[in-house]
Amino acid sequence: MSQKNNESQYIIPPNAENPRLTRVVQGKDHCGVLREIHVVEERPLTIFLNAQEIVTAMTIGDYPEFLALGFLHNQGMLHAWDDVTVIDYDEELETVVVRTSRKTNYEEKLRRKTRTSGCAVGTVFGDMMEGLEDLQLVPCEVKTSWLYELASKINQTPSLYLSAGAIHGTVLCRQNRPLVYMEDVGRHNAVDKIAGWMLSDAVSPDDKILYTTGRLTSEMVIKTAKMGIPVLASRSGFTAWGVDIARQVGLTLIGRMRGKRFMCLAGEDRLIWDADPTSIKDDAKEALRKGGRR
Repeated sequence: MSQKNNESQYIIPPNAENPRLTRVVQGKDHCGVLREIHVVEERPLTIFLNAQEIVTAMTIGDYPEFLALGFLHNQGMLHAWDDVTVIDYDEELETVVVRTSRKTNYEEKLRRKTRTSGCAVGTVFGDMMEGLEDLQLVPCEVKTSWLYELASKINQTPSLYLSAGAIHGTVLCRQNRPLVYMEDVGRHNAVDKIAGWMLSDAVSPDDKILYTTGRLTSEMVIKTAKMGIPVLASRSGFTAWGVDIARQVGLTLIGRMRGKRFMCLAGEDRLIWDADPTSIKDDAKEALRKGGRR
């Protein structure tokens, strides 16, 4: 499959060609040779909900409206039934204001925050487990052939990580088709962008798979569960609390996806073993980038 055809499958492909997201920097390599490389930009983005400042996030700066919507939703500050009247983004001031018809005040919640294990240090306000007590995700069967196809397609897609590194990717998928590919310096930002897109387009989560290049930590599992997505998969490994929460809410959790290998530690009863692992080729060397340099 050509790279062009692979990209055309996406509703939103990686933003790899946006010159605003990287900067050329000179340096010397291990042989003392002067070289130029692209490095990822980091920009502050301050998110307001109505008149209240909520957080300043470090981000690459693309899709700020989706990031704001998704962050507020995953923090339990914005609900699917809320009437969002306008989203104002000011590139010069590096702020985005989400306005709703409902009056909001989260002063008490903002006093309680948890620094998560995500790279670029994510922040969760209030009780991390809030909203998960009675949550049970819709059971969703997963064919192993879909997992192999998704891994192959995603790893062959030109991305910002391939050109600059130091970034995480998260992909919303349905069956064997990748739909929306978001990248950011923190995997939590990439997930929030997808959550924002789903909220703005009223996309149902019930039949979706979320693929991430990052670790399957408690934060990632909680965000996925709150988005209502029943399957979370990654090339990387797990944390014990992430596994515990996935089992609690009925989320199918699949990690260490490399070549023909993967491990499912929650929801394994929903896997349909329709692919012969011996027929699957190991990852090509260039595909290892997703789990390689960070």
